[in-house]
Amino acid sequence: MTNSLKTVLLMALMMGLLLFLGDWLGGEQGLVMAFIFSLLMNFGMYWFSSKIVLMTYGAREVTEAEAPRLTGIVHRLAAQAQLPMPKVYIIPGDSPNAFATGRNPEHAVVAATEGILRILSDDELEGVISHELAHVKHRDILIATLVATMAGTITFVARMAMYASFFGGGSRDRENSNPFGQILLIILAPIAAMLIQFAVSRSREFAADEGGAQICQRPLSLANALRKLEKGVQQIPMENAGTATAHMFIVNPLFGGGITKLFSTHPPTEERIARLEQLAMGGIR
Repeated sequence: MTNSLKTVLLMALMMGLLLFLGDWLGGEQGLVMAFIFSLLMNFGMYWFSSKIVLMTYGAREVTEAEAPRLTGIVHRLAAQAQLPMPKVYIIPGDSPNAFATGRNPEHAVVAATEGILRILSDDELEGVISHELAHVKHRDILIATLVATMAGTITFVARMAMYASFFGGGSRDRENSNPFGQILLIILAPIAAMLIQFAVSRSREFAADEGGAQICQRPLSLANALRKLEKGVQQIPMENAGTATAHMFIVNPLFGGGITKLFSTHPPTEERIARLEQLAMGGIR
């Protein structure tokens, strides 16, 4: 199954879970309200999420005169990818990482930390920027925003269902339903939404690795960068990173032991490197 098809199916599953929960909570009216609430949340995140995340990490927009190396690489690779030149931001801090954001290619932003600029060679940095531009080209930022908003909406609706069950409210259709089943659904729905969100994120990371290799034509440059970034994040975790934005970075900024693959926003770095090495041996397709 291709990454794109997997993403579509996972997003459809997420929306189905949201509508089912809304219908279960308030019947037809609850279903409509859940759908409207999701649309409003998505609209808000579509317009404002980029500004919020850049402010959260203290990112500063830079000009070509201020950061000639980074802006030059972004400009050259954006032209190769046939994308508009995105704005370039630098994030203060030693933890090596990068992300892209923006509601569409015309409003895209590429942000890199001070740490990543220090530890990567030009070839490796090109691999990273190509990965981020692939996210822009695939409109992954919009997809991630939609999925994150739906997951948040499901959690909100589940909490409303919990309060309604405590105070005897909710749909007449479930007045005679099993209370244990109600509690189980309220608990499991947000967990299921989170797992779907993580699965979508992992799928898009694989696709961005492949797309980045297509842009820079050097899969091993990105593979070498990922090795360095994995070690760098372990040594210097990002202090102000949050779980809500961890999926945006090229490597998970919230490094910690014991995290299973199922609950990770990123695929295992070893698996990503192996795929890039296979791509290099087989040639760019």
